Amino acid sequence: MGCAPSIHVSQSGVIYCRDSDESNSPHQTTTISQGTATVHSFFIKADAAESLPSMLAYQSRATRTSSRREKRENSNCIEAETQTSHTSVKVAAKEVRFGPMRLIQDPFQVLLIFGKEDSQSDGFWWACDKAGYKCNIARTQESALEYFLEKHHEIIIIDNRHTKYFHAEAICKSIRATKPGENTVILVVVPQMCNDQEETSVLSILNAGFNRRYIENPNVTACYNELIQLEHGEVRSQFKLRACSSIFAALEHCQEAIEITSEDHIIQYVNPAFEHMMGYQRGELIGKELTELPKSDKNKVDLLDTINTCIKKGKEWQGIYYARRKAGDNIQQDVTVTPVVGQGGKIKHFVSIKKLCNDSHKQIYNVQSDEKSTEENSQSDSQSLRHKDRRKGSIDVRSITSKRSDAGSSHNRRHSSMARIHSMTIEAPITKVINIINTAQETSPATVAEALDRVLEILRTTELYSPQLNTKDDDPHTSDLVGGLMTDGLRRLSSNEYIFNKSCRQIEKSDALLWTSLDGQIEEEPDLQQSHSHLAIPVAFGDIPPRAAELLAEEDNWDFDIFELEAVTNKRPLLYLGLKIMTQFGVCGFLNCSEVTLRSWLQVIETNYHASNSYHNSTHAADVLHATAYFLRKDRVKGCLDEMDEVAALIAATVHDVDHPGRTNSFLCNAGSELAVLYNDTAVLESHHAALAFQLTAGDNKSNIFKNIERNLFRTLRQAIIDMVLATEMTKHFEHVNKFVNSINKPMSSIEETSLNSESSDGECPSGIKNAIENRLLIKRMLIKCADVANPCRSVNHCIEWAGRISEEYFAQTDEEKSQGLPVVMPVFDRNTCSIPKSQISFIDYFINDMFDAWDAFANLPNLIHHLAENYKYWKTLDESNYKGLRPPSDL
Repeated sequence: MGCAPSIHVSQSGVIYCRDSDESNSPHQTTTISQGTATVHSFFIKADAAESLPSMLAYQSRATRTSSRREKRENSNCIEAETQTSHTSVKVAAKEVRFGPMRLIQDPFQVLLIFGKEDSQSDGFWWACDKAGYKCNIARTQESALEYFLEKHHEIIIIDNRHTKYFHAEAICKSIRATKPGENTVILVVVPQMCNDQEETSVLSILNAGFNRRYIENPNVTACYNELIQLEHGEVRSQFKLRACSSIFAALEHCQEAIEITSEDHIIQYVNPAFEHMMGYQRGELIGKELTELPKSDKNKVDLLDTINTCIKKGKEWQGIYYARRKAGDNIQQDVTVTPVVGQGGKIKHFVSIKKLCNDSHKQIYNVQSDEKSTEENSQSDSQSLRHKDRRKGSIDVRSITSKRSDAGSSHNRRHSSMARIHSMTIEAPITKVINIINTAQETSPATVAEALDRVLEILRTTELYSPQLNTKDDDPHTSDLVGGLMTDGLRRLSSNEYIFNKSCRQIEKSDALLWTSLDGQIEEEPDLQQSHSHLAIPVAFGDIPPRAAELLAEEDNWDFDIFELEAVTNKRPLLYLGLKIMTQFGVCGFLNCSEVTLRSWLQVIETNYHASNSYHNSTHAADVLHATAYFLRKDRVKGCLDEMDEVAALIAATVHDVDHPGRTNSFLCNAGSELAVLYNDTAVLESHHAALAFQLTAGDNKSNIFKNIERNLFRTLRQAIIDMVLATEMTKHFEHVNKFVNSINKPMSSIEETSLNSESSDGECPSGIKNAIENRLLIKRMLIKCADVANPCRSVNHCIEWAGRISEEYFAQTDEEKSQGLPVVMPVFDRNTCSIPKSQISFIDYFINDMFDAWDAFANLPNLIHHLAENYKYWKTLDESNYKGLRPPSDL
């Protein structure tokens, strides 16, 4: 082997030569630093860097001949390192932020795959040196793959100008086939094109696995720029992608079930804990929509819509959700759903984290814990116990209770109560309350413990919100009224057979077949008999009778005369009042429907109210709509509800008693009517009103006010309307009122007490109440309930008129019950013996006072409370004078 000359440049610029024996170096090495640079056997002072091009040119043509060519035959790889004198110069590692992660990126490594050394390979070589990258050169496909698997280079540059040495595409594919090759950036060098040569597509290069191409240009600066662009573009992106493997590793080993879906709720990822919890394999879930999976029937009807409404707004939802496992059993989960915003500020993913609630955890893991214990029987008892505790994640309270019982505490009633409480399979909120009381009992004096035992007995009753009526013998009016309004009234005859009331209005079977089609519209049964088919063209708003127009000008006044409107509109007040109110609230704009469609819809709904009913007719519906609009205009109510809530409330008020037969739910259940059979004796009329309202709406496209709104909006609006209509059913009256008091009145009272200026907050709705969907639900329920039974809060004359109308309807029901041999639901409502003042006093005492006190505390309604006091005084005066009619004899 010969010796190549070495040249050293002094500080003064003088170049010294010395011999360098290359025989001791298995690989040719090039080193550049701030002090001395060795260039393929040239050692050059850094301040003589300007001399590099000419020296490189000389060395490239002269020195790279015989001796070095011989060495390349024995070594297919050349390595370059950055050094300072005798030590390495370490390029500072760079910090890269990836979401909340802080990553440290080491200096890049570049692999050059060139069949022969030329100016292009030199250009990239020196560009790597300039950028501070470690660089390796490989000459063959085999050495390239071997070196890559050892070093895991971030950038690979493959020469595709000379196919006689190797096939660039084959090398690229072989690298991509390896695990580290997935995130490597591969650049292909292609020859320059002639001037007359047409530009070709890069698709074939990209499809082969290359990230981009580089058109031959040996200029060091051009090569350097290309490398820098790769570093700040593809390389950094791939570096972040590689970091995702750590995130997925965490997800895969996380003990909480995790599910990731797209914005369209298509499942994109589930972790092993999710598979474990739900009983599915990952392949059975990925790519499926959530709607394709079986749902548990234990959730509230509107829960999914509530969740979607929350997360679609970019808000996190957290709560209890029942899921159905593949095996078909239901489990209770503590779920957190977090929206993930992507490009353009739009939600791109939803991440759901699911934890099993106590006993659901036991339900799934107990069997597996036993199996695990059997497999690990060779381990010590303590290790096995620790392993079980870690996997189970909760304490078996029943076993603890049992142990305490063995210790002698079984004689104490408190421990007996605790055992009963902890034997429950689902820990509902009331169960948590009972557990807290049990815990308090453990350290309480005997007298307190006994009192808490009484509390527990009360809490275990099924009717927590229904007061216990103790005046049955003393006040038959109250007893009959409560029995008629708050029970299903199902009373069997002695023969245990139902008597069907043939005079009850027959209901079309299609009433039960109201379903929403997939596109958000409502399907209609083809044989539905439209009761409004005879209607003429909807009345134009301009055709309103002059006196009606004068009356409607005062519509925003609480003392609005609904009975005069009934008279001047020929018993069609709902159409005219509905047009006025819904126009003011912009209902047509929200529903994207025309005024003609709204008029037609109002006519359809009003026609399906029974004008023959003395009370439950379209005038009552118009009165409830008027009260609803009045409440919606109050500042506090307006501040707590949004536009959709307002539209839902107005529509619910309009339809809440449509097709009412003038009989109570108790009557229909006792008579075994088709409606009672259809709705299983539960909220019979209210369910029918809601179902028929949507059926009639969809029955004719001309009156379908929902036909132009988007599917999800329709679903949300529909659920809100149904919920409000069902809230008018009296069996849950006290539940709704007490929930409103505890969730709305009391928190607002606390906020006002702590406020420096409580008066300034009278018209505001606290964000904690406004932002909670459940609280807005309670407000809407309370609103329509108060609007539905606001008669005692109207002016005295109106209150008397409404009392007469409802009494006549109850009288007619009692007459029919007697004639049909049915149980008499409200015996006091016998037209020959009934005291109307007593019935009104009982109704106000039992249902109205507390509810309107709570509503007034929220909405500020002093005029209503004033009317209520006046009316109560009026009925009391009549009762004390032993008058049973509506007015004293002097007024008749």
